[in-house]
Amino acid sequence: MTSEKRRELLRPGERLDDLQLGGLELIQDPSGFCFGVDAVFLSDFAKVRPGETVLDLGTGNGIIPILLSAKTKGKKFTGLEIQEKTADMARRSVAYNDLEDRIEIVAGDIKEASEIFKPAFFDVITTNPPYMLSEHGLRNADDARAVARHEVLCTLDDILRESMRLLQDKGRFYMIHRPFRLTEILIKMNHYKIEPKRIQFIHPYIDKEPVMVLVEGVRGARPRVTVEPPIIIYDDRRTPEG
Repeated sequence: MTSEKRRELLRPGERLDDLQLGGLELIQDPSGFCFGVDAVFLSDFAKVRPGETVLDLGTGNGIIPILLSAKTKGKKFTGLEIQEKTADMARRSVAYNDLEDRIEIVAGDIKEASEIFKPAFFDVITTNPPYMLSEHGLRNADDARAVARHEVLCTLDDILRESMRLLQDKGRFYMIHRPFRLTEILIKMNHYKIEPKRIQFIHPYIDKEPVMVLVEGVRGARPRVTVEPPIIIYDDRRTPEG
């Protein structure tokens, strides 16, 4: 794609962010919800084997499929996003990076995912869902930031139910969430026959409580979970003032 055609993909008020990965760039709208470090952690945690098909539920601006396309040898990546404006931006990022042959962005509701896609089709499902319950500090349910942060348009049950239906037997499920909901997450994963297999906590500093948790589950697997060494975001070796 020529530089001129790439520029045509940008809309007024949008910006291009360098992902520092193989020359990839992402179109983002600063007035909306921009991706954070949690998407990067999830893309590192998820294991995608050569030739596998991957679905990202609630893909937003498409950051996770784009990162996984560079980090893995998966065959096909699909992102499902309910907000049409955001889905359009994700499609334009895919086109900007010449990834249309590997990534598809679909506008649709997570609650209807198993009607949109073929059941038991995907090898891997990833998701960076809203962390907060809908009643926790929600002010404007129509705001894109609110949709990304609160369970306004889908719940944890919706995500796990549809993942159970869409994953192949022994298919893998990867999610990043908040530790305060971990008990609920594990119970519901088990209920939807997605057996927790790996857990990894993310701490801001080595002596601070975790702020995020990564969870891997396998559809139809036997119970056995491994807690991996924690990720520490910041090195606490700071120079004393003086």
